[in-house]
Amino acid sequence: MRLLLTNDDGIDCLFLYRLGAALSAAGHELAVAAPRREQSWIGSAKSRHRSVQATAIDKGLGCPTWSIDGTPSDCVAIALSHLLPDSGWGRPDAVVSGINVGFNVSLGFILASGTIGGAWEGAVHGLPAIAFSQELPQETFSAWHESGQTPTPELSATLEQSAAHAARLLPLCFGPQASSAWIVHNVNFPFPCTPETELRRTIPARVQVAGLFGPADADGHHHFEFNRGEDQSPLGTLTDRAAVAAGQISHTILDYTALGQIAE
Repeated sequence: MRLLLTNDDGIDCLFLYRLGAALSAAGHELAVAAPRREQSWIGSAKSRHRSVQATAIDKGLGCPTWSIDGTPSDCVAIALSHLLPDSGWGRPDAVVSGINVGFNVSLGFILASGTIGGAWEGAVHGLPAIAFSQELPQETFSAWHESGQTPTPELSATLEQSAAHAARLLPLCFGPQASSAWIVHNVNFPFPCTPETELRRTIPARVQVAGLFGPADADGHHHFEFNRGEDQSPLGTLTDRAAVAAGQISHTILDYTALGQIAE
């Protein structure tokens, strides 16, 4: 397949490179359009009130690559409408977003995710789309950032296996669906992830994520404070959050055509 690859952690993120390498090794042809800087928690936001610059750049990925000073949705929209046609690369078969640094499970996180926002922009343009995310324990996440994004051996091994699973799952997820199906596949990998890690079909957990900002400081500023929220999912349902917590790969199909349907 010919794939447009993006993310929300930025053009220099190792997770993007590991996914790109696995997809290329599986025989897919890539083009990359990713944010110049991290754009986490930005959902499907567009840069409405400023211009956005796209710069062709060589990041050693062996494919057409652009660094864009916008959101993941900006990256996909600009690439599909301008960068790929103007370069002669043409229209991709699908849009792939990730691998995200951290999970994107539950309704409380899915709509806020820049990773899923980038995939959704592909679906808006009538393309099959998939988002990949990697669960990280808090201590691993903190060590990743405090080290300047240098992975521990355990994280490196997990990331390699998650990327391999992604390359294997991608063609299975898309299958014989209409190009304008308004569907985003959301795949989350557990930590650790091994060749034997089981894949489960899941639904989004119903998690209320409140209180993401702390009290005002002396200058009246409120600072972001991450929490995983309160899971209010019905008992007996296999949710994305439960699967990842059980050490399984979660595959959720986000079918946006179901929104607004009248119940019979």
